[in-house]
Amino acid sequence: MGDISGILPIVAIIAVFYLFIIAPQMKRNKQEKKFATELKRGDKIITKSGLHGKVVELNDKDGSCVIETMSGKLKFDRSAISMEMSKSLNAPVKTK
Repeated sequence: MGDISGILPIVAIIAVFYLFIIAPQMKRNKQEKKFATELKRGDKIITKSGLHGKVVELNDKDGSCVIETMSGKLKFDRSAISMEMSKSLNAPVKTK
């Protein structure tokens, strides 16, 4: 009985750590990966550094995309695109 009571707090800490930190992060990574693979030409995006643009070309070989900005075209890795900010940019506008 003494061995179990000594291990139980450690197991509980690991379970809490997994439920509140690891599992949500894994879910978020999965969503970001899905978002990056579902990008298509014409999507308006915002990069993680705050650059606004529109996707004009996608390259599946190296996982990059070319975006058009007001100053020209730039090539970015798909992982540099912010999922949250881009989704809010493409969200349908509600009218009253």
